[in-house]
Amino acid sequence: MTRRSALRALLTALTVIVAPTTAALAATPAAPLRRADADVLVIGAGIAGLGAAAALKDQGVDVLVLEARQRIGGRVWSHTGLGAPLDLGASWIHGVTGNPLSALTRQQGLVTARTNYENLLAYDVDGAEVDDARHARIDARLATLLGQVQIQRRELRRAGKADVSLQTAFEATLAASGLDPTERRELDYVVNTIIEHEYAADSAELSLLHYDAGRSFGGGDVLFPNGYGQIAEGLAQGLRIELDTVAQQVSHGADGVRVHTSRGVFRAGYAVVTLPLGVLQANAVRFAPELPAPMRRAATRLGSGVLNKLYLRFPRVFWAREYELLGYMAHRKGEWAEWLNLAFYTGAPVLLAFNAAAYGRASEAMSDAAFVAAGLETLRIIYGPRIPEPTGFLRTRWAADPFARGSYSSMPPGATPADRQALAAPLNDRLFFAGEHTSVEHPATVHGALLSGRRAAREVLEHLR
Repeated sequence: MTRRSALRALLTALTVIVAPTTAALAATPAAPLRRADADVLVIGAGIAGLGAAAALKDQGVDVLVLEARQRIGGRVWSHTGLGAPLDLGASWIHGVTGNPLSALTRQQGLVTARTNYENLLAYDVDGAEVDDARHARIDARLATLLGQVQIQRRELRRAGKADVSLQTAFEATLAASGLDPTERRELDYVVNTIIEHEYAADSAELSLLHYDAGRSFGGGDVLFPNGYGQIAEGLAQGLRIELDTVAQQVSHGADGVRVHTSRGVFRAGYAVVTLPLGVLQANAVRFAPELPAPMRRAATRLGSGVLNKLYLRFPRVFWAREYELLGYMAHRKGEWAEWLNLAFYTGAPVLLAFNAAAYGRASEAMSDAAFVAAGLETLRIIYGPRIPEPTGFLRTRWAADPFARGSYSSMPPGATPADRQALAAPLNDRLFFAGEHTSVEHPATVHGALLSGRRAAREVLEHLR
């Protein structure tokens, strides 16, 4: 049997977990009409929705959460399909000092592991290790580039000119840099892993003026060896949650709110809407009356980025166990550039590959066999052709997921923080909005989602008192 045939046979037998497809959902028969009443309905059991619902419940409010999926957590999703909790959505608490997620972690007694992003071993396109001196030169080149970009940004603001993409600013600086092809490939690698992975968007899709708008918590980053989903489970304790309940229309008026779903109509005085930005952009849920023009325009201006994951479990660890991150400087920007070594944190022989931005989105069209084969091809360049076949894999397709339609929000050229503020504005004192895309200070983060849910809960409470 050839290697390709063996891989195809292996893939047939492996566990595959992917975001649900629209076609699969369309085949699901509608459930009988039903009704449940509450003081407040929360649409979505992601971290924003659970945060809002928990805050309302703590104040004695009768709250009901409606969730389209057959699980809670939204884009926080830990799965044990490969024998250990593996996070298919969010991985890290970004900045532990003063972070509300850190408080929840302590309250729940959860185990975390600190990530040292400098504990990285990178490989060139031919599999050769990148030594410290070369790393230092690459980092210095990136620092120089970002310094020049900052100057361009200040000049753009001072002149009051129209926004441009981050890539446009890069090219303006690089045009006179005289970089050779190898140096340009090195620069593409660090731009992809440091910037594009951070914002889940290509540098050509990011605003020069506002791509990094927001605040950060300090103290370093940690991940959850036993799964980020524990945070969602803790928030959900004691909440009434209706799973497998797909919101179709939200009607609101003087008499309250009605949410038309795949399982009937739910009524309440108020609702907290935590639909992801991509779902709002796709008009997958109707509003009656429709959302006001400023909100619709704001949703259109923001970006719904993509960061996809591929987990590969092997029969043994064949890579450098002592490094937390493995890098690869591919011929084409953004392809298999960053891998997380789970063996470092848990001992499990598992590697996690991140693919973001342009390649992350394009790879969703690849079959499972082709996608896994592409990842293995990179590993064979680095570690040789005799590495073992994986015993299992998990992959995500967040852009194709009808209940997410992207990984998290980003700032394209022309978007501003005011767009996030517009999407957070209450509507007719009946609808209140939350989600990471509504957070001006902490967008594109789990803690931003949590804080937005708590903010929406406070807004509701002002009308209930």
